[in-house]
Amino acid sequence: MAILLIIDVQAGFINPSTAHIPEAIERLQGRFATVFASRFENAPDSPFRRWKGLARFAPGMPETALAFAPRADAAVFAKAGYSAATDAVIAAAKAADLPVHLCGIATDNCVLATAIGLFEAGIRPIVIADACASHAGPDYHEAGLLLLKRLLGEAQILSAAEAGGDE
Repeated sequence: MAILLIIDVQAGFINPSTAHIPEAIERLQGRFATVFASRFENAPDSPFRRWKGLARFAPGMPETALAFAPRADAAVFAKAGYSAATDAVIAAAKAADLPVHLCGIATDNCVLATAIGLFEAGIRPIVIADACASHAGPDYHEAGLLLLKRLLGEAQILSAAEAGGDE
C-alpha cells in the first residue's frame, strides 16, 4: 500500500527538459494505493516575489495548472514554498508506516526540499529518478540527484522499474 507524491508537474514548468515527466507520472499513478499531488502557487507576499522577484505562478494563472491528469482519488493541494512535505502527507505516511515515493519537477529544488523534509520527519523518502526532472535543464537534475544521494543515501534513489508501488 505505497504512497506516491507527485511534485509540481505544472504547465509553467514544462519545457524540453521536463516534457517527458507528465507521461511518466501517468504510468506511475496506478501502481500506488495513495497518491498526493502538489501544485506551486506564488502568493503576492511570498519570499519568491520579495527576494527573487518571481512574479509567475500567481494563484489562478494558467501556468499553475497541472500538466497531467491526476487519478480520481488523488489528493491535490497547493503549496507556497519548495517543500511538499505537508502535515497531511507526513500523517498518511506515519499512519501507514510506509515510505513516500517522490517524482516530479524540479529535482534540484522542490523534490530535494520535500525529500529532506520527509527524511527529517522520520519518513523514508524514495526518489524515482527517471520520473523527476528540472526545468533548469539536465545538469540541474543531475546535481539534484547527486545531492539527494549524499543527503539521503543512494538506496533512496531508484528508477521507476525499481520503485515500490502495489504491483
